[in-house]
Amino acid sequence: MKIKEILQNMNEVEIFSQKNGFISAGVSRENLAKVATVLFDEYNLFLTTLFASDERKSNGYFQVHVVFSDCKNRERLMLSAKIPTTDLRYKSLTATIMAAHWYERYLHDMFGIMPEGHPDLRRLVHHENVPEGIFPLRKDFAWNSDFPKANIEYPMLHVKGEEVFEIPVGPIHAGIIEPGHFRFNVVGERILTLEGKLFFTHKGVEKILEGKTMEKSLPFIERISGDAAASHALAFVQAVESISGCQISKRALMLRSLICELERITMHVHDLANIGGMGTGYSFIAANGFRIKERLVRLSEDIFKNRFWRGYIVLGGVLNDLDQLQLEKIASVANQAWREIKEITDTALASEGFLDRLQSTGILSPEAALAFGAVGIPARSSGIDYDVRKDFPYAAYGEFPIKTVIKKSKDVFARYRLRILEIEQSVNYVQELVKNIPEGSVKNVCNIRDGFAIETVESWRGEIACALNIKNGVVERCFPRDPSFCNWALFAIMGPGNIVPDFPLINKSLNLSYSGTDL
Repeated sequence: MKIKEILQNMNEVEIFSQKNGFISAGVSRENLAKVATVLFDEYNLFLTTLFASDERKSNGYFQVHVVFSDCKNRERLMLSAKIPTTDLRYKSLTATIMAAHWYERYLHDMFGIMPEGHPDLRRLVHHENVPEGIFPLRKDFAWNSDFPKANIEYPMLHVKGEEVFEIPVGPIHAGIIEPGHFRFNVVGERILTLEGKLFFTHKGVEKILEGKTMEKSLPFIERISGDAAASHALAFVQAVESISGCQISKRALMLRSLICELERITMHVHDLANIGGMGTGYSFIAANGFRIKERLVRLSEDIFKNRFWRGYIVLGGVLNDLDQLQLEKIASVANQAWREIKEITDTALASEGFLDRLQSTGILSPEAALAFGAVGIPARSSGIDYDVRKDFPYAAYGEFPIKTVIKKSKDVFARYRLRILEIEQSVNYVQELVKNIPEGSVKNVCNIRDGFAIETVESWRGEIACALNIKNGVVERCFPRDPSFCNWALFAIMGPGNIVPDFPLINKSLNLSYSGTDL
């Protein structure tokens, strides 16, 4: 059954519009949780994103928007509820849809909207020094506001009992990574509970984007998570192009897919090196894996003048064309990377000691993956067949389909093996694109129009969702959701039962972005 047919059977819902597989509908705040739960439980719609908007100036209220995806019919639904300024409450979705838990904590921090009945409304974004009553995403909050420091306690989970100990890790780590605090409750080395506290370096991207043109917004979008610059850029420009009705040439679409697959290959190679070498101490993999990755980022430096595929995907297509020699070099370097990483990982996977560290470590059940709204590698490694490239094709993936690779062992080993298989798949896809790319222009004029759109991209980490509202030719509201936002909370269920030395291995098998989460 299609989404429109489902909604027509619900008296509580009013359908506003339907265009190109995207349906906008309204529901009262009293019925939002009820209707959303029916869509999630009974019709198996996937929670893609959840965000709020401040529309007091134009309409006199706030709104909460819940976006669902129907992969079978390739449709999306945005269910919106008005929140009056005199009573900033609605019934929380988290009690019945666990995947909503961080989204609702986020809008509570940033807008001051109360999801009543939420089981854990501790601060998510605001650290202890932020005073009560600070809501940065309200329109009347200035990005450069100054306020006095507070000292508001953040209660961490404690477990009491004989021989139960707490181990704090971070937020400053012994490596070149961003800050994140992890709290273990353990007996011996066995983990009882594991909790993470992030958001130490909030960048204010959503606020900075307000009032900016599309061109001036793009550099900030690319830097949400630097190792996924191309994928974030693509999600954003697709949203702009969808709103504005821009036509993109076939050659530009194929070049966009080519760059995103190179980004995937690069970072999967990095992860194989990091998991194998830094997570288990098997330095042979790290030394060779990082060498291969260096060759890939130097390819980006050579062709795009930066090391992480940044600045190439632009409104209307791509920045400039690639000649045949450049395309052949890309295909050659990608193919060489695959041959070498395949030989290295084959050697590693022949080691019983190496397999012992990976197998049965950090298990993520399919039920937990679905409940928490996991995306990308963690989801597909637990048997969840979801990949935006296949389920909601974009760029060249419609004409040149890609088949989802999934694993079912649910552990670090599954996530390791999946990366190997995805590299092989991506390298073959790069060869196909280079072989079949037609002649033609690579950039068309894109005249910006006002409107709203949500676009998604399957980055190497998982689904990126960009919700964009353009008003008077500039950004009115933009919520770019990184896949890490969906996957960070998985630690709470993946850690317990494992031993403390396995935590870095589980961590690296997910490779979550601090920066991507902390907008």
